[in-house]
Amino acid sequence: MSASITLSLPAEAPAAATPSRSYWAVVWRQLHRDPMALISAGVLLLIVVAAVCAPWLAPADPYKASMLKRLLPVGSPGFLLGTDELGRDLLSRLMYGGRLSLLMGVVPVLAAFGIGTTIGLLAGYVGGKLNMVIMRVLDVFYAFPSVLLAVAISGALGPGMSNSLIALTLVFVPQVVRVAESVTTQVRKLDYIEAARMSGASAFSIIRVHVLGNVLGPVFVYATGLLSVSMILASGLSFLGLGVKPPEPEWGLMLNTLRSAIYGNPWVAALPGLMIFVTSIAFNLLADSVRSAMDIRR
Repeated sequence: MSASITLSLPAEAPAAATPSRSYWAVVWRQLHRDPMALISAGVLLLIVVAAVCAPWLAPADPYKASMLKRLLPVGSPGFLLGTDELGRDLLSRLMYGGRLSLLMGVVPVLAAFGIGTTIGLLAGYVGGKLNMVIMRVLDVFYAFPSVLLAVAISGALGPGMSNSLIALTLVFVPQVVRVAESVTTQVRKLDYIEAARMSGASAFSIIRVHVLGNVLGPVFVYATGLLSVSMILASGLSFLGLGVKPPEPEWGLMLNTLRSAIYGNPWVAALPGLMIFVTSIAFNLLADSVRSAMDIRR
């Protein structure tokens, strides 16, 4: 799985390396006028608030089990969304589970954004043999599907949340590097970059002042599209037992432990999967809206 983005740069870039304030004002105005962006952002905000404020909003202790109350249906007295296979309140576990699920979905993308942008800038600006070596090494990662690569790396490192975060980061870094390298290669050929180079500016200054501002936008838009993929992969690793360990609440792990109840109490068993679906779709729709808003002439 991977997100896709169409990269385009103007034939002549302005002297200023970073987009003007008017450009970002137009982007912000576009997002405000996009109902899909507002709806998806609102859904994500509710999920984030519920996860962050879980200690105050959750109706029960997410770890408290009761075998007498196991697998109660949705709408049971005192248990709005029923209970899991150990009699724990499912609403509380879903709220607490959002913390780990969001963490495992967002952190790898942020880490890959930082690492991949740095490597891509270096490869794209220097070019030559360094570019060839970096890109050929990263091409090895493209020989495997993202899901298989994440499972293989996580399996080699061992189960656990930290190892899963490392595995997902390694999956996304090559994708971000490719985008950053492609944009940097286009930008460094523009006239104002050559003028800065001829004026005696150092490579670090040119990258920091002139190149970075033009590269961050497209890479950021691409990275937002990876958030939904990261959520699904992180939940999949936990479902396979390679992510978060019991008894911690996490949506992928909850989906795994509740799969035996799918025939007896399908609504309760499907709730963690529904949360994964809604969150990943909201991330994906918001990423599409951001991409459309930023795809305007500066």
